[in-house]
Amino acid sequence: MEEFHKVRRLPPYVFEQVNRLKASARSRGADIIDLGMGNPDLPTPAAIVDKLCEVVRDPRTHRYSSSRGIPGLRRAQANYYARRFGVKLNPDTQVVATLGSKEGFANMAQAITAPGDVVLCPDPTYPIHAFGFIMSGGVIRSLQAKPDDGFIPALERGVRHSIPKPLALILNYPSNPTAFVASLDFYKDVVAFAKKHDIIILSDLAYSEIYFDGNPPPSVLEVPGAIDVTVEFTSMSKTFSMPGWRMGFAVGNERLIAALTRVKSYLDYGAFTPIQVAATAALNGDGTDIAEVREVYHKRRDVMVDSFARAGWEIPAPAATMFAWAPIPEQFKHLGSLEFSKLLIEHADVAVAPGVGFGEHGDDYVRLALVENEHRIRQAARSIKRFLQTTAKHPNNVVPLAAHR
Repeated sequence: MEEFHKVRRLPPYVFEQVNRLKASARSRGADIIDLGMGNPDLPTPAAIVDKLCEVVRDPRTHRYSSSRGIPGLRRAQANYYARRFGVKLNPDTQVVATLGSKEGFANMAQAITAPGDVVLCPDPTYPIHAFGFIMSGGVIRSLQAKPDDGFIPALERGVRHSIPKPLALILNYPSNPTAFVASLDFYKDVVAFAKKHDIIILSDLAYSEIYFDGNPPPSVLEVPGAIDVTVEFTSMSKTFSMPGWRMGFAVGNERLIAALTRVKSYLDYGAFTPIQVAATAALNGDGTDIAEVREVYHKRRDVMVDSFARAGWEIPAPAATMFAWAPIPEQFKHLGSLEFSKLLIEHADVAVAPGVGFGEHGDDYVRLALVENEHRIRQAARSIKRFLQTTAKHPNNVVPLAAHR
């Protein structure tokens, strides 16, 4: 039977190949250290869990909730933006709660995309940034991911060579997977460009609170006038170790938020009310929980960079996010990221995310997630060291799995 149209537009999910191999190895008894999926292992702070348990005992909260988010939650998110970024938002018209930032992006794509609309998107980037629009009938034009002096010229080429003119531009800083961080000056240039060419900016700021150099990453909405063309998405998954709670937000331009809110009203009734109340309490907290999460990832980053370097694999230290974007060692680069990821599972009992899963320009890299404790990260480094040393001595003994098929 022929595949459905939207399914045909999606490429093979490369992460699933790694997941199958990982599951197979574990079924044989292998102790796989999983640095692949960005699934936080830290517990949700106790006060947030306690608030959930308190509210869930009230049967009135078991009814349908509000798709756009309960008023107190939207106010809490607006207050967070005011404290953190100095950005004033109207919680009634410029804030909507989402089921994680991933759902927010996908439904925004549904709300604003007509068949054939062009969207400018970094490569590599988090998959939903591109495929949310592809599933909605849009066309992706790839841009460089690094927010440097080459970004605006790349935007100019994208506008000049796109028919029709691009509808929207995706930004994601701090970036998943590359961990690139953008400056406020960069955002000023991008906002000016977007306003000149009447392009919507959709910014993914999910990692705003996971940073390590003492300089909190800015929001694009800090740029005067940015709200005229911008919606920004955030998530509580990493900031508060709440990935399974599926709690995120879209904030910004009223017209775009209204479009997203209307689409969502047809698709969901919002998160479970006790989750929304607990999320409100988290946002209204004193920031201690956020600082503790940040410090854990900071220590893990330092351990990973140091121990992997000792193992013979130099990894640039990320300035933010819970990921390291690691160049494939030179002797394996010709294999590409998927086959190298398979080798690490088979020969080192370590799982990573192949860079090609984030775009074709990611194929010389793998993404390492800081989701194992420091002991396990050091254990992974020791296994990788043995793998690299064995490969150097006996290169013919290490064969890509593709060769076995």
